Amino acid sequence: MRCKFFLPVFFLFFNIINAQNIDYSSLLLPENLKENANSIVRFQSIDVTISSQKSISIKVYKVITVLNSKGLSNIDAREYYNKSEKVNSIEATIYNSIGKEIKKIKRKDFLDQSVADGFSVLTDGRFLAMDYTPTEYPFTVAYESETQSQNTAAIPAWFLLDDYFESVQKSQFNISYPSDLGFKYKEYNTENRNVLKTEKTNFLSFSVENIPAERYEDLALSANKTFPHVLFGLNNFYYEGYSGKTNTWNEFSSWYYNSLIKDTEELSKETQVKIKDLVGSETDPVKKAKIVYKYMQDKTRYVSVQLGIGGLKPMLADDVDRLGYGDCKALSNYTRMLLKTVGVESFLTIIYGGREITDFDKDFVSLSQGNHMILAIPNNDKMLFLECTNQTVPFGYQGHFTDDRYALLLKPEKGELIKTNEYTEKNSSQISKGSYSIDELGAISGNVFIKSKGVQYDDKYRLETLSKEKIEEYYKDYFSWINNLKIEKIKFTNDKENIEFTEDLKINASNYGNLNGSVMIIPINVFDQNSNVPQRYRNRKNPFEISRGYYDEDEIEVNLPEAFVLDAKPDNYEIKDKFGTYKIELVLVNPTKILYKRSLIINKGFYDKSEYENYRKFREQIAKADNSKIVLIKK
Repeated sequence: MRCKFFLPVFFLFFNIINAQNIDYSSLLLPENLKENANSIVRFQSIDVTISSQKSISIKVYKVITVLNSKGLSNIDAREYYNKSEKVNSIEATIYNSIGKEIKKIKRKDFLDQSVADGFSVLTDGRFLAMDYTPTEYPFTVAYESETQSQNTAAIPAWFLLDDYFESVQKSQFNISYPSDLGFKYKEYNTENRNVLKTEKTNFLSFSVENIPAERYEDLALSANKTFPHVLFGLNNFYYEGYSGKTNTWNEFSSWYYNSLIKDTEELSKETQVKIKDLVGSETDPVKKAKIVYKYMQDKTRYVSVQLGIGGLKPMLADDVDRLGYGDCKALSNYTRMLLKTVGVESFLTIIYGGREITDFDKDFVSLSQGNHMILAIPNNDKMLFLECTNQTVPFGYQGHFTDDRYALLLKPEKGELIKTNEYTEKNSSQISKGSYSIDELGAISGNVFIKSKGVQYDDKYRLETLSKEKIEEYYKDYFSWINNLKIEKIKFTNDKENIEFTEDLKINASNYGNLNGSVMIIPINVFDQNSNVPQRYRNRKNPFEISRGYYDEDEIEVNLPEAFVLDAKPDNYEIKDKFGTYKIELVLVNPTKILYKRSLIINKGFYDKSEYENYRKFREQIAKADNSKIVLIKK
């Protein structure tokens, strides 16, 4: 016992000594740590003590200098608590630029608020947050807290860097644990970071010093692929009354289903009869699933439920049916039971949802890798995935939030990691067809039909829910190169069966063409100019990724004014590169009519930093060609 507890006590004493030696002045900070930084972590110590399968405590001591208002969000002086998670102590001290104490913030001075917002979140959780409005920069915060929990299922990860534009002077993470719980950890992106690791019996420590701030770079990889961090876990854990094991994903899936799902499945006889009557004589599983999905969407709304063990365990399916709301777990589970009632098999699926594609680690099993739940329906040799929290999304459509990533299928005996559907370049298309006319003063009027599919559908379909003012605001930004834009007509068609969104637009704009005496110059690409050129970097530091590819195709008829003749037009132009393909073609149909054709494919891919300048030039060529002009001369 003496050996078991000696190391954590020693390191805590060592941390206190270090903390006492901190100079809170920000005047003499190293220049390399101030460069690109909005904040600087002067000293951070996180001490995690796992005493048993049902007990974990976390002590945090953090000194951070905030250089400007953009660094305020990096203070992180807050703690959450509920019936199972306790905040034993919390306080902060504020120092000015010369290191003089200007404010002491005790626990009673922290904001104590519910996590619930009264509409979209239902929870018994609360949080304590530091309430301080700075009057000058830079200033320094010394923050410390101690929390305790009976839940050992999710151990906090250690990130060497918490955010872009934040540097670290010194940071360390210490964790002690019993030998019989199957403690494990995995390092990510820590190579060449000068991480000092100390590993002894029942104890592990990581520390770093003098880590400069990193700038965000265009097309940067997602944070989990870039930022150095360490994940921790226990093979034998406890969560809100349930002991569990996470040796393998199969084992974890079985524990999750049998401990947290199995007793939530009951539906009333009345609801079962209703859904069977609604499906009627339909025998096709997919068609039955579509009927059930629409019923669920029409009946329910999303509310984040975190009561009791709401973090993992769904509400009862019957309660969702009665109340008409639920969170991702509850709505997915409710839909699953409706489908089961009409003989359609489906599986709850844990996933990490977000626009950045984040996968489960196949080789490291831990509870903290998922943040969302969807539903998977076997369909021959594929899976259909249902997003049950969105009452407007089409059946089987995923979009940016859950596409193209590994997720965990929950089954009673043997779950599995599966990959969700990927939208290829050609499947993520935007097809534009239309025409416009130019008058003798350079004004234009025309119409265009824009049909979007795949991930480009995800960018568009919510337009039909916006107010008229917001829609006009959107198009003035979308067609930002058209001055004096007026939208005469807007019509949307949301084809949920084929998952296509069509925009039918009629526009006009005065002075689009630049008239100078008898010469008129007109940018010919009115409806789809792509001016996005990634930022230039003298020394790109990191690789880059095009996480999703797409395809654009335009065919626009251009009617020239009768009083002018065409003097010059761009040559047909094509670029082929590993990053994609771009092509424009101008066909002179007759003296007053041009057919403008354009196509663009951007390929998904991961690229070394040495390729970045080539990609930037590729996009620069596209932007230049998209701004090509024709020249007219008055007869």
